[in-house]
Amino acid sequence: MNHARELAARFEAYGDWRRRLSSGVSALHEWLADQELADAQVDLRIQRLLERLHQDKLVVAFVAEFSRGKSELINAIFFADFGQRLLPSAAGRTTMCPTEILHDPSRPPSIRLLPIETRLRNATVTELKTYADEWVTLPLDLASAERMADALVRVSQVKRVPLALARRYGLHDEDLVASFQHSDEGSVDIPCWRHAVINFPHPLLKQGLVILDTPGLNAIGTEPELTLSLLPSAHAVLFILAADAGVTKSDLEVWKEHLAGADPAVQAGRLVILNKIDGLWDELKTPQDVEVEIARQVRISAETLAVAPGQVFPVSAHKALVAKVNGDDALLAKSRLPRLESALSDSLVPAKRQIVGATAVSEVRALVAAVRAILDARAGGIAEQLAELKALRGKNRDVVEHMMQRVRDEKATFERGLTRYSALRTIFAQQTTALDGIIGLEALRGNAARTRRAIEASLFTKGVRGAMNEFFAQIRTDLEAAGRKTAEIHDMMAAMYARFAQEHGLEPFVPPPFSMLKYLKEVERLERAYHEHINTLWNMASKAKFPLMRRFFETVASRVKHLYDVANRDIDAWLKSVMSPLESQVREHQTQLRRRLESIRRIHRASDELEDRVAELAAAAEALDAQARALDAQVAAVEAIAGGPDELPLAANAA
Repeated sequence: MNHARELAARFEAYGDWRRRLSSGVSALHEWLADQELADAQVDLRIQRLLERLHQDKLVVAFVAEFSRGKSELINAIFFADFGQRLLPSAAGRTTMCPTEILHDPSRPPSIRLLPIETRLRNATVTELKTYADEWVTLPLDLASAERMADALVRVSQVKRVPLALARRYGLHDEDLVASFQHSDEGSVDIPCWRHAVINFPHPLLKQGLVILDTPGLNAIGTEPELTLSLLPSAHAVLFILAADAGVTKSDLEVWKEHLAGADPAVQAGRLVILNKIDGLWDELKTPQDVEVEIARQVRISAETLAVAPGQVFPVSAHKALVAKVNGDDALLAKSRLPRLESALSDSLVPAKRQIVGATAVSEVRALVAAVRAILDARAGGIAEQLAELKALRGKNRDVVEHMMQRVRDEKATFERGLTRYSALRTIFAQQTTALDGIIGLEALRGNAARTRRAIEASLFTKGVRGAMNEFFAQIRTDLEAAGRKTAEIHDMMAAMYARFAQEHGLEPFVPPPFSMLKYLKEVERLERAYHEHINTLWNMASKAKFPLMRRFFETVASRVKHLYDVANRDIDAWLKSVMSPLESQVREHQTQLRRRLESIRRIHRASDELEDRVAELAAAAEALDAQARALDAQVAAVEAIAGGPDELPLAANAA
């Protein structure tokens, strides 16, 4: 199989696997509902899991300074079967704004462009995506390659504005890389668009691939969402260099400030592409000499960027695209693109699949654990009833009356204990309210408003740094306080579970703890990015840094709000998972006591019903055992799908 088809086949297989995994989770949910084992909490958790599987995307980001052949590389890897260039590719700068290439089946093929004027407001790109009227939308005519190319070339549009306005947009500073042409002393060319989204029904995009095409240092430095959100969330980042230029000063700045990281897991997803090796092809040199020169460039690039040579891929994107369009296998091999495609095929998709599969299995096991606790409680209740009834065989009426009185006393004791349970629920609600007050959105809004006022009131480095440091310090304080509160709730519930288990013979249960570590880690990442970014901003000489600083803060605040949203959803789910088993156990115990009492009453009325009732309970125990085995089989089916081997399409296997 050639590497391009293998990459496409792996994406197709991944999409098929995700759909099969969703079907397996849905089948488990249907079975739980049929068995009357699904409550509102189970329904909610499965719904969220299915939504995550449905919306799952695999993001590959392409980052480069201009004139590195980035758009040509995207065309060569993913869109050569279109028969021509999908993305505009020409000498000079063609990608003027961050561009997402994806497939959204709810929208027609189109290109959505966010006007650069939106940079004057505090809204982030993510927020503006929900408002269609903020965007200019152009249809893509899939039947006409020419009209489609005309629409796509709009991404590279620029316009001339006064320098003062460019500075207000945060798009011009004398110390930034000189990437725009001055028409005169008082004006400058800037991008027309802040962000672009190309919705295109390509087979790979339909399977969940999202391609992020980013401009170079100037755009990365001035659009904080790239630094804080889009690039960190990419599953792979391809950093493109030009073989004829090597690692330039601006290349090194992009790499060090935005892509390099100490985390080995992050570094593994960073691939360096040494493009335009066809510029090293020389008919006056032997193939061996050319090979030596390419190897030298790879070695120097790897040493400069401090990566393993195996992470550097020399290619000719232009020749690869020409070769694919013309069916020239020899030229394609010479372009060396197949090796890069093979690396993407062998590592990117399997790694993503492993993460998604492990997360899905972990979620399924967690929700099934609560269901098993209910089944265990029912089985324990039936076993207790069977033991009581078997003990009544051959006993007189007085013994039966004594047994009935004992169950009545046990029921009364348990109902008195429910007063304590009601008090616990009241305290639990109070603790939950207190927790919401610590990391609720209202607290975050107050913190953000104070910081915003402090930044706007200060035009000096010290004041802005102090305001941002206090902002992060307050967030850490709130998250740590929330951690202490969740620990307090956990300890309270653990004690109550132990007490109920001891006093009423309920199933022992230790509620899971809740860790704030991942949220604190994300805040640390944001703060590191802030420190790196603010140093760059404060090195600027002009007033452009002030609107950039405000925009940077709004992006940070937006990311923290998203973090709080996620944390609050997770805490809400955890609170339900902590209280729900106790509620279920209390309901089950009440039901079992009621059934025991009714069973003994029936026997008290007619002793010949004893054997019939014993037989009923024995059958119920067998049914519960069969139900538990069926539950295990349902979970095993989901795990088999999640951990099963790749099932490449038959056409791909035959290739």
